[in-house]
Amino acid sequence: MTTTAHARVVDTLTGLEECWQAGDAEAYARLHAADATYVAFDGTVLTGRAEIAAGHRPLFDGIMRGSRLAVVERTIRFPDPATAIVVQRAGIVMRWQRGRATPSKKRLSTNTTILRLDGDAWLVAAFQNTRYHPWAKTLMGRLMTRSAG
Repeated sequence: MTTTAHARVVDTLTGLEECWQAGDAEAYARLHAADATYVAFDGTVLTGRAEIAAGHRPLFDGIMRGSRLAVVERTIRFPDPATAIVVQRAGIVMRWQRGRATPSKKRLSTNTTILRLDGDAWLVAAFQNTRYHPWAKTLMGRLMTRSAG
């Protein structure tokens, strides 16, 4: 894939982060395809720009007001010239955590974002967000995977 396509995908991802920090649900939704599917960390499914905006508006006006998205790591690949698949570890830094550069462990997620080229714009076609809780690091996971001595 061209460096231009890569840069434009990163521009869209940066735009999402900027809209989030600004608390602008409508601008955030406009970076998604008209028929985008958005799966939040709790399993809520939003379909289309109107639902994505409506789902984010109360968050941006409430608990997520003044928060920002912080990306810890990101990979981008292009299975074809009009599709980008982004897998990233990221999370929310809350407004009261201003000095924090990275999200706390409880807010860390792994998400997959599929972007499609729509005319001149790379738009989010699908998004899936999952809280990052590796089973092997949980108490139960450690107990069940430890070696018998």
